[in-house]
Amino acid sequence: MPPGDTAAGASRSHGAASRVDDAGESLARRARQAAYLLALQLLGNADQARDVAQETMVRFYRHQDRLDPQRSVKPWILQVVRNQVKDLWRRKRVRREQPLEPAIADFTAEFVDPAPGPDQNALRHEKQRQVWAALAAMSASSREILVLRDFHDLTYDQMAAVLKIPVGTVMSRLHRARQSLREILAGRRAATLDANQEGA
Repeated sequence: MPPGDTAAGASRSHGAASRVDDAGESLARRARQAAYLLALQLLGNADQARDVAQETMVRFYRHQDRLDPQRSVKPWILQVVRNQVKDLWRRKRVRREQPLEPAIADFTAEFVDPAPGPDQNALRHEKQRQVWAALAAMSASSREILVLRDFHDLTYDQMAAVLKIPVGTVMSRLHRARQSLREILAGRRAATLDANQEGA
């Protein structure tokens, strides 16, 4: 093979390897973000969420070669997170040192790009604050199924795999959780309105 062809082939191989490395790093980054967010949403403690995310990534790298590249790795990641969180709950080692809402604000600052304008940013944060406060008031199972569907965008089949329950149970549990969330938000809005009227 002429020297030029050898150099060109080496360059193409290097470029392909670089693209594979970039793709792997991008996958790992998304997995780490998803792990941290779910742990934070379930635990309400940033330090413990980071510990769970770190352990999840250790397992991710350990099993990476065995994961099916044709399937989304996210449900597997979230199942690993959920198992660790359940273990913490079982051992009663969850330290909810802070409300869920400021903890999620930490996540937003670390991983999410800011909104384009201050007014839009303030409105978005206020809506987030209301939702996170309501989620924190819900049972762990209701909060869990809501965040898997509405924040992590899992399908019903993926949720059933993560939660190890039938799809029909996923749908009925999600319906009840959404109804509960609506009731909590409506009750808080009514309480705020009454308080504003009394103060006027």
